[in-house]
Amino acid sequence: MRVRRRVASLHMKTHFELFGLEPAYALEAERLERAYREIQSTIHPDRFAQQGDAARRASIEWSARVNEAYRTLRDPLERARYLLELKGLELGMETNTAMPPEFLARQMELRESLELAAAEKDAGALERQHAALRAERRQLEQALAELIDARRDYPGAAALTRKLMFLDRLDREIDATLAEIEA
Repeated sequence: MRVRRRVASLHMKTHFELFGLEPAYALEAERLERAYREIQSTIHPDRFAQQGDAARRASIEWSARVNEAYRTLRDPLERARYLLELKGLELGMETNTAMPPEFLARQMELRESLELAAAEKDAGALERQHAALRAERRQLEQALAELIDARRDYPGAAALTRKLMFLDRLDREIDATLAEIEA
């Protein structure tokens, strides 16, 4: 019955409310997963295959909404962006590209290192860079949890989220480069 009540007001809830979670950066992944599966089992389009077109369409819409919410909350970067959006903060990456000079210098270093390793097809160097980058991401994610959940410092969290976006992009570039080398 709890799931049915959540589903009934699907379009009016935040992603957190949808899954019965408190809005917070740090969340229990298992709890999110359980809530997701519970809701999906109730609204999955296959359950509405024998009902009318309206019920099937509604089920598809609900399922898409639940999937979007789940993907957002599961991903640390997207969860931070969403929380900041709920607090009325836009990251404004198109208009606000200001970053601390030391962070920009670090980005340039990382990019040069990536380009060199890619040119030399040095998978070991890329793997080491990947590991260092992931460690840096984990530190940023811990700092985001502190800023958002404990301090409620949303402008500070926005600045860290922009840094995390840069690291995320670089992480994907390393993955792509490794895939090219290994192909």
